[in-house]
Amino acid sequence: MLQKVAIDSVEIGMYVEQIESQRTRTRMKKPGFIRKQETIENLRGKGVEYVYIDADQVTTTEDIQYHATPIGKHSSVKGNSEFRVAKDLVDKSKEQLSKLLNDVYANKPVDIEPVKEVSADIVDNIFERREAVLWISGIREKSAYLLEHSMNVAFHLVNFGRYLELDRQTLEELAIGGLVHDIGKILIRDEVLNKPGKLTDDEFVHMKEHQTLSQPVLDNMAELSPTSKDVSLMHHEKIDGNGYPNGLKGEELTLIGRMSGIVDIYDALTAERVYKPALSPSEAFKIMIGLTPFHLDSDLLKKFIRCIGFYPIGSVVELSNGRIGLVCNENPDDLMTPTVKLFYSGRTESFREVEYIDLKKRPDLKIVRGLTEAKLKTSFKEFR
Repeated sequence: MLQKVAIDSVEIGMYVEQIESQRTRTRMKKPGFIRKQETIENLRGKGVEYVYIDADQVTTTEDIQYHATPIGKHSSVKGNSEFRVAKDLVDKSKEQLSKLLNDVYANKPVDIEPVKEVSADIVDNIFERREAVLWISGIREKSAYLLEHSMNVAFHLVNFGRYLELDRQTLEELAIGGLVHDIGKILIRDEVLNKPGKLTDDEFVHMKEHQTLSQPVLDNMAELSPTSKDVSLMHHEKIDGNGYPNGLKGEELTLIGRMSGIVDIYDALTAERVYKPALSPSEAFKIMIGLTPFHLDSDLLKKFIRCIGFYPIGSVVELSNGRIGLVCNENPDDLMTPTVKLFYSGRTESFREVEYIDLKKRPDLKIVRGLTEAKLKTSFKEFR
């Protein structure tokens, strides 16, 4: 049932179905949530005196609300000081990013300084406890995709930049850029942003607008570097010029832009969404290799795969004995023989006692394939 609200009482977050002036009451051409104060002023300027809202339509800001990283019963965080420090970093990153996104959503002034501080911490932690950070960042909640995707893009960009031996200042700017790279999505209609099915042509056009909607928000961040802006404004550009928003082509797409496109696609493919299950890293790599050289930079993609490994930290793998678990430590001399935390049997489809296997010391065992929890129809969150 619709509720009648005077224009002076309209608030950001209300879902408007109809409008009423002195002469007529009509349905909105595009019913939806009020996102900006500017929208209210536009309605008032057109003589609208009342709006009719659907109070049952609640704006889904759940995915930009901060929640501390959950610790499972068999979590590796327990009793591990490095993992505990990494968890604090992840929680601090999500908390500051949540505040930033909520300020943008509410059309409040944005303070970039806390994000800068977090970005410096991200760089420090990637250097000091890289594996722990990547492990903790793998503890994800489907309902918090926007928040966690932005955070993970920041982590992966710093990790990749470190692999490419970029300087410290650039790494911090990459972290900031990753955190704010999807900031325009806050201004996309919720029913489009969180739609469980395929987008219509009009909805896809609206979704792409998050890039142009980002521009004025980023421009208002006076101390945001060109590198950080490039992460946001170039992560949907393509080598062949068929990307958006500016159709950059070839050398017009900077190293930062090319890195951002790779990292954004990788994290999106390997994350679970309301409309798709997560892919394993190996499945994601196959798709991404198919996007070269017209979309992604071939040489840079190869370097990214070498950077994170074919079986990255936190990924699900099955061993030749049928046991399944999570990669928890890399072997820098041979990325095919990491240490794996095992706790599940693929043969009996049941959980087992936790066991750590260093494949470098077990030549009788090998990884036979990468998997996902979705394919196994189970959850490993208690063990992360």
